[in-house]
Amino acid sequence: MKKRMKLLLLALGILFVGSSLFAKSYKMLIIDGQDAEPYKSARETMLKTLEKEGFKKGQNLEYDYFAIGNDVKKAEEVLNANLKNNYDVIFVNGTVPTIAAKNVGFNKAAYNFVFACVTDPVGIGVIKDFKSNPTANFTGVSYPVPVESRFKFIKQVFPKAKIFALIYADMPQSHSYKSWVEELLKTKEYKDLKVIFESVPLVTGDEGGRKMADETKKIIKKLDSSVDAFIIPNDQMGVQKFFAQAVFETATKPLVGLNLKDIMEEWGAIATIYPSHESMGEQAAGMIKKIFEGKSIKTIPAEQPKKSGFAFNLKLAKKFGINIPVQLLQLAGQNIVK
Repeated sequence: MKKRMKLLLLALGILFVGSSLFAKSYKMLIIDGQDAEPYKSARETMLKTLEKEGFKKGQNLEYDYFAIGNDVKKAEEVLNANLKNNYDVIFVNGTVPTIAAKNVGFNKAAYNFVFACVTDPVGIGVIKDFKSNPTANFTGVSYPVPVESRFKFIKQVFPKAKIFALIYADMPQSHSYKSWVEELLKTKEYKDLKVIFESVPLVTGDEGGRKMADETKKIIKKLDSSVDAFIIPNDQMGVQKFFAQAVFETATKPLVGLNLKDIMEEWGAIATIYPSHESMGEQAAGMIKKIFEGKSIKTIPAEQPKKSGFAFNLKLAKKFGINIPVQLLQLAGQNIVK
């Protein structure tokens, strides 16, 4: 009888502990730069990954979601209005919401900020580097394929091209990317290349990408006869289809893509080396999980995307007389439009 009683008490104890763990609820604030790519894929993958890890909306996870149209002031308003809600994690998805988070909550221990899709988190001052543990209350996953990797790829695909045009939106990540390219072009391996930079004013809101792309058309026409190829910018204009389509419709020169959709949805690019938006979401989810489990954000180093890939449009390559190296085609796998 005593033995049965002990077993019953043990079972009840296990059930109690298990229910207590399950009863623990977590709160998260999610702020996207826009409800568009690359933020959408990164956010959706982050949430799916958390669900696989046992953090399910409506059970032990609740979150509030905002898209701020790449407007720093709007992001600051969202943060100021909602930080009182005692979130376990604030997920800032994009450079603009991350800048706003820094302005509002940097080094405030009550807030844990995990970023994703940020072009230059070191440059905007939320982390020191990708090697050390954070010194403040920010960690996360950056966005771009390293500039040197991208230009190495460009030289492999376009060995005869020497002059490129890079038209960008006037926004923080664009300025960082421009400075990285300029530094790379000073090195021995890339000093034979020239990049002509032009910019258009940043237009925020859901129609911003389309409006900015329309502004680039006159610049594309002006530069077309002077360059060997165009490069999609690493910014909010570049991740949407409208700029690629503008180059395809306006220029007579080939286009280097930025993401997978540039190729697979035939937006107009010939070739791309792209960061995996899904990888960013998976990596960010791993960081959020650690914070939910009680680990200090200052023990979770920031990361760069762990996965990248290649993609090619062979129809356009043939049109422009470009022969894609066989080894790159093999690495692209199924990411080829024929």
